[in-house]
Amino acid sequence: MKMNAAPRMTAALANREFRALWLAEVQSLIGDQLTIVALAILVYDRTGSALLSAVVYSLTFLPALAGGLGLSQLADRYPRRTVLVVSSLIQGMLIAIMAIPGTPLALLCGLVVLARLVNAPGNAAQNALTREVFTDDDLYLKSQDIRGISTNTAMLLGLAGGGLLVSQVGVSWALALDAATFLLSAAVVRFSVSRRAAASDGTGSWFGAVKQVFGNRHLRVLIWFSWLVGLAVIPEGLAAPLAAEMGVGKQAVGWLLAADPLGFVIGAFLLSRFVSAEQRRKLLGVLAALPMVALIAFALEPGLIPALLLLAAAGAAGAYLITVSATFITWVPNELRGGAGGVYRTGLRVAQGIGAGLGGLAADRLGAATSAIALAGVVGLLLAVLVALSWGHINGTSPEPLPS
Repeated sequence: MKMNAAPRMTAALANREFRALWLAEVQSLIGDQLTIVALAILVYDRTGSALLSAVVYSLTFLPALAGGLGLSQLADRYPRRTVLVVSSLIQGMLIAIMAIPGTPLALLCGLVVLARLVNAPGNAAQNALTREVFTDDDLYLKSQDIRGISTNTAMLLGLAGGGLLVSQVGVSWALALDAATFLLSAAVVRFSVSRRAAASDGTGSWFGAVKQVFGNRHLRVLIWFSWLVGLAVIPEGLAAPLAAEMGVGKQAVGWLLAADPLGFVIGAFLLSRFVSAEQRRKLLGVLAALPMVALIAFALEPGLIPALLLLAAAGAAGAYLITVSATFITWVPNELRGGAGGVYRTGLRVAQGIGAGLGGLAADRLGAATSAIALAGVVGLLLAVLVALSWGHINGTSPEPLPS
């Protein structure tokens, strides 16, 4: 690997528009972590049902899958700054209603679904706008390193302090804080990001992005790289049984969950600081395989400390996903980035959900979480090799143009 002296991550922050988009995203993301914790506590306190608590938690993800395929198109058909601002304002208002004490549970669930649906076009606009504000591809990649580090740091903060903060300020105030972060995001974006015309004329079909993405070989291989994450996240879904097998107690569940995002932050920093954009693209196949190797090592039934190190190593190598997503968005024409980005994000979420479910099924059948994780590593390594071979054939070639 060769040293990469320039540009550094801090160079991306010199861009005023990116700085505004990044700050708006980070503080809103931290607020979302509070909402997820607050909803879990609220529903369980009211019903005493772990099932209902889990169902409401799933509602924070499932609508985003449907919205990612359809509503993301709005980020191409209307000015993206407007889409992002309106999305933030509506989400803020919906969560503010959720914060009213005594809100009926059925209404609460409906508001969760609506807020997640509204988030889909806003997220698509955020991703497409971030690409638009940079003219330099390498500098744009640095901006995505910053976003990747920030996202996983926010997750760590949520895991470490979300429950404590909610217990201190109360559920309603936690939800109110999240609502305020969306309103602040809308204001920051409105006054710090330039208005641009809509990227497309709106004549394309609503789900045309699916056909366009999967009909393009270059984009298809990048999608496959992202789907590998579905196997890499299996240890997170098995954190509780894994801790039980190790005999280390429930307190270790949080550590096992935090190891991967912590490793991701470290890996993203090291790749951004020491590996050039060109080298990162060349190494995608190797980096995608490394997390699977770490999972295979669970066949040795490691103790807590070795397990944490393995999960952190898998997370560090998993930072390759930043290069995948940045390359994907760069290769998509501007007028299609909202819809295509929605397809990418939806596929990633679905892969993670399916992977977690299959991991749980495998653990039940095999009788051990470590065996299920090791099996996921073996399957993942075989798939990673196949995807890496496909990548080797197209890397360095120009992607086929997508029909607009």
